[in-house]
Amino acid sequence: MPLISEFTEKDYEQIALEYAGLKEAAAKRCANESELEVVQKAFDFANAAHMGVRRRSGEPYMIHPIAVARIVVSNIGLGYKSIAAALLHDVVEDTDYTVDDIRNLFGDKVASLVDGLTKIKTVLDKGDTAKSESLQAENFKRILLTINDDIRVVLIKLADRLHNCRTIEFMPEYKRDKILSETMFIFVPLAHRLGLYSIKSEMEDIWLRYKEPEAFKEISQKIDQNIHESETMIDEFIAPINEALKTAGFDFEVKKRVKTPYSIWHKIQTKGITFDQVYDLYAVRIIFNPSTATTESERDMCYHIFSIITGIYRYKPDRVRDWVKHPKNNGYEALHCTLMSNAGSWIEVQIRSTRMNDIAEKGIAAHWVYKKEGYVGDDENEMDLWIGKIKEILVNPDVNALELLDMIHSDLTSSDIFVFTHKGDQKRILKGATALDFAYNIHTEIGDKAIAAKVNMKLVPLSYVLRSGDQIEIITAENEHPKREWLKFLQTRRAKVAVLDYLKEHRKENIAAGKAILEHELEIRGYKINDLLIKQLVRNYEILEDDPEELYFRIAAGIVKMDNLDEILNMKKAPELEKPKGWSISRIWGKKQTYVIDSKSTESKYIIASCCNPIPGDSVVGFLASDGTCTVHKKTCPVANSMAAKYGDRIVMPEWAGDINKSFLVRLSIKGFDRVGMINEITRYVSLVMGVNIRRFNLGSEDGVFEGFMDIYVNDKDVLETLVGKLRRIDGVQSVIRTDI
Repeated sequence: MPLISEFTEKDYEQIALEYAGLKEAAAKRCANESELEVVQKAFDFANAAHMGVRRRSGEPYMIHPIAVARIVVSNIGLGYKSIAAALLHDVVEDTDYTVDDIRNLFGDKVASLVDGLTKIKTVLDKGDTAKSESLQAENFKRILLTINDDIRVVLIKLADRLHNCRTIEFMPEYKRDKILSETMFIFVPLAHRLGLYSIKSEMEDIWLRYKEPEAFKEISQKIDQNIHESETMIDEFIAPINEALKTAGFDFEVKKRVKTPYSIWHKIQTKGITFDQVYDLYAVRIIFNPSTATTESERDMCYHIFSIITGIYRYKPDRVRDWVKHPKNNGYEALHCTLMSNAGSWIEVQIRSTRMNDIAEKGIAAHWVYKKEGYVGDDENEMDLWIGKIKEILVNPDVNALELLDMIHSDLTSSDIFVFTHKGDQKRILKGATALDFAYNIHTEIGDKAIAAKVNMKLVPLSYVLRSGDQIEIITAENEHPKREWLKFLQTRRAKVAVLDYLKEHRKENIAAGKAILEHELEIRGYKINDLLIKQLVRNYEILEDDPEELYFRIAAGIVKMDNLDEILNMKKAPELEKPKGWSISRIWGKKQTYVIDSKSTESKYIIASCCNPIPGDSVVGFLASDGTCTVHKKTCPVANSMAAKYGDRIVMPEWAGDINKSFLVRLSIKGFDRVGMINEITRYVSLVMGVNIRRFNLGSEDGVFEGFMDIYVNDKDVLETLVGKLRRIDGVQSVIRTDI
């Protein structure tokens, strides 16, 4: 509930100061005085409506809509109607004013934007969790449905989410975790796909700051120290570039940037490296104004600059990224290369025109501005095609909310490659797509009748995974038709939908086939179909409709894989197997139920998630199942982010008890320079000095370099960190990283 209290003189001064900053930014974006007057009118109205109301932080509530409006104009570059809507976005939800009141005062468009934002806020903050197995998924479906009306609603919502993340410290932990997980699962990929890199990066850094505070602090300190030590080196690197481009007659500026803490952390986690091994820590941007005195196109000028700077410094050929010729599917254009400085450091250089830079900074808003002004290229409509594809998914009545959320997340985080038809036409397709996906990408009828493919003149099966540059010819047969087996290897949504549509036309046969498949799988495990077992399967496979036929159909169609059938049957037959002997979660009641993982209480059940294997000392989050079992994940676990985005109402905040007497399995990945006795020294130290039990040890050596992993048992994170620190000090060991098993 909002806090209500009288404002002080200091509060009024704070509101006035914040609005002055917004007004200055808005004045640069508004076309004339009348547009700025609408912004002023919206501020006056919202300020009066929120008078006396405070946020959890204690500051006047009006600071929030001002901050959202500031992001809308400065980070996204939207116009006066969006600025006004941002200022008014909480008025209908939190006061007695209605959308009609907004319409009467500000017109249809501002009212429509406010109405869309109000609906999003309502479904995110409120709702009866008993009505849906996944209220959160339904909420996100409604958010994305606003793309059908006006994508500015989504853009303003991104600004709203960013400011909520900035002030998330004042939220209780369980709600903070829900918001951060939602942010990482949907809002970060959405910001990336819409080209809003500054918003994406800030959200990622805030996520890391609260999910892994120690890692965030350590990386931030190392960045600051590195910048201080390397500033002179970067300036010396830029100096000859400046001189050469001036001599060549370019109108340009050079900017420096450092990788964000999250991007460094993510690279450390995914590549299994240390901070010191992140070689592209720095980047230099060359932003040029296209010259009217030359016939060179923007693209040609990028290549011209590339030729100049690679004449000064040696470049890394496998690190050249040409997004000028082939822009990213969010409209991003630039030419990237990585150069070796005279000091021996690799530095990434990004070459952009001012137009390219505007699109990189402001995303879709700048994309539309330049489109209206006549800047149209071969790939100019990629953003519009993506929005059209999202709309197509959203309005599909056969897609439930959970499936839709996974589809959107997959689409937002996917990357593309370029391939060619047998006639030489270039096509963009999802990375990892198969020859059959390509067939459906050309035309549904070609996909339906496909029997094989020729890739680079060689015959391949339809399941062949395409690589960038492949040339594909699809072979068809008139009597061919889609098969359910195709769903096992298809990657693109369009192809899967086409096959499912065909299967749905033959639903009765597929239901019978699915039932036969299930009966066979149960029979070999000693079970027969009964109502209780079917209900158990329907619940575990997240089929919202309590419908056995839907279960059978999904089994036949390959949607339900039954990979974990044994686990589900064991849960039914012996639920005590879910609870490791002597372990449980005891409950502490307060405003929000807290779970303490210990080795004494027998009140509740828990499962340590195998996807991330948390250990005592890790920051963890839990998810309650309908039977009261709590599954414990690391807060940074991608599966946990996905779960929180879909089932935010099931989040609990487990805490490790201080007297845990149990060992946990952890994997350490190790790299270094090989020498005589290296393996013996590592194992002796782990086993004899630290007293840690090694379950598995796998190291290989080649050309004087060793690499591998150790699976060990530790009691908690402190023991693990001590061990890692000691191992890193062994002569020849280059990196020791905790990785997934």
